[in-house]
Amino acid sequence: MKKIVLFALLSLGLLTATTGCKKEQSTTEKTVVAGTNNIHYAKGLSIFSYDGYSVVKVTNPWPEAKDGFTYILQEKGGIIPDSLQKYTTISVPVQSIVVTSTTHIPALELLGAENKLVGFPNTDYISSEKTRARIAAKKVAEVGKNESLNTEVMIDLDPEVVVGFSIDSNNKTYAALEKAGLKVVYNGDWTEQTPLGKAEWIKLFGALLGKNKEAETIFNTIRKDYNDAQAIAKNATTHPTVFSGAMYQDTWYLPQGDSWAAVFLKDANANYLWKDSKGTGSASLSFEAVFDKAQNADFWIAPGDYSSIKDLMDANPHYGQFNAMKKKQVYSFALKRGPKGGFMYFELAPTRPDLVLKDMIRIVHPELLPDYQLYFFQKLN
Repeated sequence: MKKIVLFALLSLGLLTATTGCKKEQSTTEKTVVAGTNNIHYAKGLSIFSYDGYSVVKVTNPWPEAKDGFTYILQEKGGIIPDSLQKYTTISVPVQSIVVTSTTHIPALELLGAENKLVGFPNTDYISSEKTRARIAAKKVAEVGKNESLNTEVMIDLDPEVVVGFSIDSNNKTYAALEKAGLKVVYNGDWTEQTPLGKAEWIKLFGALLGKNKEAETIFNTIRKDYNDAQAIAKNATTHPTVFSGAMYQDTWYLPQGDSWAAVFLKDANANYLWKDSKGTGSASLSFEAVFDKAQNADFWIAPGDYSSIKDLMDANPHYGQFNAMKKKQVYSFALKRGPKGGFMYFELAPTRPDLVLKDMIRIVHPELLPDYQLYFFQKLN
């Protein structure tokens, strides 16, 4: 497919204590039970706060993961119970960090911690002006590719934590880094299927950076803005029909009905024509199947990475048969790119779902947000 972007991961657990410390063991168990989980929307992340430390659990680091990960974030002077000693312990706040997905960059910047970033794989994909300036100043090292990070460079950088992601359990690069003594934390934000679920992973970075309160405030603002926009969309008196995706070779790929992308259209009070399809990934269809259902649809939103009507027509002249093409009601995120060609949508949208939802509402119900300027999506000319 033209653009398939995967995003990051992490995990969880709690334990047994050694013999000979029965009194201490009893206290530890009571404390563990009393922990407060600060996560409410993300399904694959939990952060339990205790006096002097936090327990971070990532239960869905990749699709259909059988095991999760548990990390202990130790504050200065914090005492870690014996029952948690077997887990990876990270001293917080961390002062240097390597992240491996562009979706991690906005969290650092929103928390005012972009100066903690010391390395990133494929830096050309980063669109943010702030972080690009640090790359140009050689303050962010190129560390290879996510699936094969440069071990020597990583060891020389010696970051206090590496926030990584993987599509499955077979990631030899991260295993090698851990053997070399580096601390790897998996981020599973990309496996979340709700807009607020993805966005809430900013709290992981807040916990690592000692900015829990800031992360909570930022997320609560995003959550409120999202819910307020959704409430506005409920006032719509029409339900315009929408289709998405585009052909790649002989197959049309579009979001399934339970996917992250489809949720935005539902919350915008649009009639996504594949809303009833089951699944959280992409449906694979023929051109004929899509055309039969979407020929008269009102809007075509997110047609791959095409940035003009001409590009679409050059790729497939049959696209011109859709009513949305005839009426120039085609909207794409491909026009907003960083200096090196990276898509701002892929980088920022998971952290700012409120902006995505407002874009959707402005497109399908312009009367509801008359003063709002599209942020990610633009009409193709």
